[in-house]
Amino acid sequence: MIPRAADRARYDRATAHLDAPLAIVDLEAFDTNAADLVRRAGGKPIRVASKSVRCRALLERVLAMDGFAGIMSFTLDESIWLVRAGFGDVLLAYPSADRAGFAELAGDAKLAAAVTLMVDDPAQLDLIDRSRAGGGEEIRVCLELDTALRLLGGRLRVGARRSPLREPAQLASLAREIARRPGFRLVGLMAYEGHVAGVGDAVAGSPVRSRMIRLMQSAARRELAQRRSAVVAAVRAEVPDLEFVNGGGTGSVQHTAAEGAVTEIAAGSGLYVPRLFDNYTSFNGSPAALFAQPVVRRPGVGVVTVLGGGYPASGAAGQDRLPVPYLPEGLRYDPMEGPGEVQTPLLGAVADDLLIGDKVWFRHAKAGELCERFDELRLVEGERVVASVPTYRGEGRTFL
Repeated sequence: MIPRAADRARYDRATAHLDAPLAIVDLEAFDTNAADLVRRAGGKPIRVASKSVRCRALLERVLAMDGFAGIMSFTLDESIWLVRAGFGDVLLAYPSADRAGFAELAGDAKLAAAVTLMVDDPAQLDLIDRSRAGGGEEIRVCLELDTALRLLGGRLRVGARRSPLREPAQLASLAREIARRPGFRLVGLMAYEGHVAGVGDAVAGSPVRSRMIRLMQSAARRELAQRRSAVVAAVRAEVPDLEFVNGGGTGSVQHTAAEGAVTEIAAGSGLYVPRLFDNYTSFNGSPAALFAQPVVRRPGVGVVTVLGGGYPASGAAGQDRLPVPYLPEGLRYDPMEGPGEVQTPLLGAVADDLLIGDKVWFRHAKAGELCERFDELRLVEGERVVASVPTYRGEGRTFL
């Protein structure tokens, strides 16, 4: 039996007593992926990106493993909730405008010691100060560096539009202002090279495009390594006791870890390995998170229809943002319909072997966003579901 067929048989047996729709995490694949991230990090600790997991039980599982330390969160509300639940060292990866959250942070010593806020503009500091509501706790902050590659004299930009801080002098200036400003302490620097870490360089059926991506990423890594080193030196000249310099992402772990200026790596998607992480030359992960939809119709030869399944991922709209039918192999979308809100036709000769009530297994395009669709994850070991754990949604927490 070929590996994917064996996985299908295993997942079907493990969930035979459960009705679809449902979502699973294969714990053997999850743990293997975690171990591979640690290997690639080369001894530098990995901070887990919670947006790519969105399940407290699995955050606890990975943080109990050697090589992982701390969480990278995505909202202040989530950060506070995680600390109240027992997690420590939470770095909020995005600036916030949550005035109630700022007041809660400034008024609670435990929270203020555990949560670090992201800033890239003095106006963000002003908003925090105006929101303290009498709380006097010192607020930990982190600066974010723009990682985009700029070519042709800046006319061409490759990379996400994030921080306005790019050059060493800009970050040093804000670091100086924070050091002089009561109520704040600068503890870290972050730089997320999404155009390297989050873009596959081995696009199936597109050798020319793949070659161009590899050339771009090679140039981006060289440019960023030099600039990041200069930025860290400039910031440390103002704040010598900087605690951490965070960088990377699942697709660039080993490259970012090789930079002397970086002290820790961020990663999360590499634990679940969604479909967007299939096309990398730097690593091969094992799909760990899947969801199943039930066959509810057989409209004709070579066609079955499953319930729901239209779960697109965030980002620029396109085919690569859609989930893919994964098991059994050989199914594809009807190009006139695609995955639908309440039903999804699937085409292929293998459809004729599927019966009403059978499960079709899908992979989501991105990692943690799958958990916004399901209240719980069934944890599979071998041919058994060994636990059912709530997602953020299952705990009544939808932070965005």
